[in-house]
Amino acid sequence: MDNFANVGWSEMLLMAALGFSVVFAVLVLLIFIMKAMGWVFTRQKKAAKVAVQGAVAAEEHDAMSDQEIAAAIITALKLYKSNLHDQESEMLTINRIARAYSPWNSKIHGLTQVPEHK
Repeated sequence: MDNFANVGWSEMLLMAALGFSVVFAVLVLLIFIMKAMGWVFTRQKKAAKVAVQGAVAAEEHDAMSDQEIAAAIITALKLYKSNLHDQESEMLTINRIARAYSPWNSKIHGLTQVPEHK
């Protein structure tokens, strides 16, 4: 207890200022580290994107022929399916039906009963 009483205000203020400055310096250092990590990761992502675009451009010629093959297959399936079914008039008829009362769509059943006061 005797050592604590001998500490003056100047030493206390010096330690407080030193502590605040260390914390502030570490926070600033963390900001720079985070910015550097962001720069590195975005640079890697851009490099990968450029490589993928180059590969897609090289395969673009093959992709067009694949799309043509897919269109031919779809057309053949459509023609085959249309010959299997009966010919329909393709007329759409909408009949209006009056909805009957149903407790499933009634809001009154969702309300709680008020308790009786005695």
